[in-house]
Amino acid sequence: MSIAQNLLKIKSTLPEQVTLVAVSKTKPVADLMEAYEAGQRIFGENKIQEMAEKWEQMPKDIKWHMIGHVQTNKVKFMAQFVSLIHGVDSLKLVQEINKQAQKNNRVIDCLLQIHIAEEETKFGLDEEELASLLSSSEFQQMKNIRIVGLMGMATFTDNKEQIKKEFLHLKSIFDAIRTETMNRVSTLSMGMSGDYQLAIECGSTMVRIGSSIFGGR
Repeated sequence: MSIAQNLLKIKSTLPEQVTLVAVSKTKPVADLMEAYEAGQRIFGENKIQEMAEKWEQMPKDIKWHMIGHVQTNKVKFMAQFVSLIHGVDSLKLVQEINKQAQKNNRVIDCLLQIHIAEEETKFGLDEEELASLLSSSEFQQMKNIRIVGLMGMATFTDNKEQIKKEFLHLKSIFDAIRTETMNRVSTLSMGMSGDYQLAIECGSTMVRIGSSIFGGR
């Protein structure tokens, strides 16, 4: 099946309230344009330089999501155009995003990454770190960054029960934060090609799908 067919097939399975991020990392502009022609407007990249090159070449109504781990020294290269940064996992990174957004006269939307997997290799804040970041006076004074939700990645395993447990754990943290912020956070990004249907069942509002649209890496 073509990229366009894959995309339309996946979109037909998504509930109305779920946003699809087409994970286009390592894929050539021609592939992204095929998805664009089929109506896709949100693309996810994990390398800032590659995303910036594609942004320059492609239509300007595309929303670019940074879905990979972000190094603070690279934030300046995407501050002009990035639509949503998914993996925000430290106060230091929050400070840098706020600073670069200010320079570009923008407010940048971000998701805080929560560590829910059993693997140590996954990035993210634990619940204590999340609470302390959100309550810090420094964070509360920032005017150029907007936390719109949370994201997390489940353990890479075939054990569906474990994945479900991790997704539900993230959903409970998300619900608590929503209550605390009077519904100012609305995005829960969890679920990829292999587990997005389970993630949606557990309350995800945004899924990141790459190989099921564009084929393997």
